[in-house]
Amino acid sequence: MTASTGLGRPPGRPGAPGGRRDPLSALRHSQFRWLFSSNMAFFMAMNAQMLVRGWLAWELTDSELALGSVSFAVAVPMMVIAPFGGVISDRVERRNLIVLGQATLIIGEFGVLMLLITGLLQFWHLLVLATLMGCAFPFIMPARQAIVVNVVGKEGLPNAMALGMAGMNMTRVLGPALAGYLLWALPIEAAYAVSVGLYAVALGCMLGVHRSPPHPDARDRSIMKSLGEGGSYIVNHRLVLILLFFGLVPMFLAMPFQTLLVVFADDIWQVGARGLGFLSAAAGVGGVVGSMYVAWNSDSSHRLRQMVWSAVFFGAFLLFFSVSPWFLAALPLILLANIFSSIYGTLNNTAIQLLIPDEVRGRISSFLMMSFSLPLLGTLPMSAVAEVYGAPVAVGAAAILAVVTVILFYALSPALRNLDAAVLKAVRE
Repeated sequence: MTASTGLGRPPGRPGAPGGRRDPLSALRHSQFRWLFSSNMAFFMAMNAQMLVRGWLAWELTDSELALGSVSFAVAVPMMVIAPFGGVISDRVERRNLIVLGQATLIIGEFGVLMLLITGLLQFWHLLVLATLMGCAFPFIMPARQAIVVNVVGKEGLPNAMALGMAGMNMTRVLGPALAGYLLWALPIEAAYAVSVGLYAVALGCMLGVHRSPPHPDARDRSIMKSLGEGGSYIVNHRLVLILLFFGLVPMFLAMPFQTLLVVFADDIWQVGARGLGFLSAAAGVGGVVGSMYVAWNSDSSHRLRQMVWSAVFFGAFLLFFSVSPWFLAALPLILLANIFSSIYGTLNNTAIQLLIPDEVRGRISSFLMMSFSLPLLGTLPMSAVAEVYGAPVAVGAAAILAVVTVILFYALSPALRNLDAAVLKAVRE
């Protein structure tokens, strides 16, 4: 499918007449609206389920380590399978690959719902479902990221990715808020059933997106050769490699704090499921604000400076959150922390997508999946620290380490400090 390039618009910033910024320009594409709707339903279901599943695990075990174990069970297969998922997304039609992966998730979630309704659900069932999710996500996520450029073209990619991140973060508000309310007002089966229904809506919307055929030369090479080419591209393009680590390492250290929100809500501030919903919603609001800021400034020439400062502020506000003695004070702190976390992650991911060519986009996107899987992987060590020293100590220490890591990356990497010029050159070419 040929993406619209908007060549009929007068000169100025993309997506708006007369040079004004249009933060919603990508939504002019009807196909992007279908994709955006599918993403919204999918991530709303996923974020609601994360809260419900965490609450279930906590109720079944009363253990911080068990919370980390569920996320760890998602992360391990994601890390192992992700490179192959990226290769597949470059070799096959991307829309159908996403549909197949989403259908697999629906089957697994429906099975757990039946166990929950019949009273047969045990903790190990949650681990099995988490592993299934970890096997499906490596095929869904790279294809979902790579298909965006097929829909809007490279010119519209910065705005489309920022809007996609804003939508995903909005689901972090709506999903947990809805799940928290349902957990408070209705039996837990209701919350689970709503999430399964949202996964079905996501599947239906995805069927409205046109098929996206692979690159013509993609199938001329074996899977292992394609995998090797993706690895070689990263090794030979130092800035892309640095950006991958620059974005992933702080997320591994600090973002697992979201798994421990249930501990803060239940043990520290004693506000229960409803308070957990408010905490998750505040984090999501911050993510929406940060992503929309990037969408509004998608043509910024100071990308690196914004990334560094946003990482510093993220760590600072997360540290203040971890030591807050009051629930009401923690809400604005987690909101502010996630504003800057969203700015950091959106800018980093968009820079990578602008730098890479389409023929390796799926494979590189599979490495970007680590921005999702590494925080899940990091939940186990953070949960283990929380089990011994308490959640505030675990989260506060991780926040400090994340800031130190970002500063070291900036200080030691000349290639990273040349990021703005490299992105400008890639866009012009």
